[in-house]
Amino acid sequence: MEHAHKEHPKYMRIFWILFGLTVAEVVVALPFLKEILGTPITAILLIGMACSKALYVALYFMHLKFEQRTLMIIALTPFIICVFLVFMLLPDLMDNARHEGLKAASQVVDTSH
Repeated sequence: MEHAHKEHPKYMRIFWILFGLTVAEVVVALPFLKEILGTPITAILLIGMACSKALYVALYFMHLKFEQRTLMIIALTPFIICVFLVFMLLPDLMDNARHEGLKAASQVVDTSH
């Protein structure tokens, strides 16, 4: 009886891709490069690389790439929603200027009554 056999990728190749992305993340996060690129660009690059690594792990090491299409859709839908949520919240997270001029709540509220 013949078994249907799908060719799995070389896992060392995936390892080196993940390693390369990790090294790139470390380089992008270096303080002098963060000053050159700016905080928003740095954050977008780091989030993009982290999502890429998560996708590689899910597709190859969790074998989602070799599963039926329905299971892949079920598994990747929360991932896509999470990425969308992070990018929607990114402008608010990067908006430090809005918080710089605010006083602490204890200074604003008069509690002497």
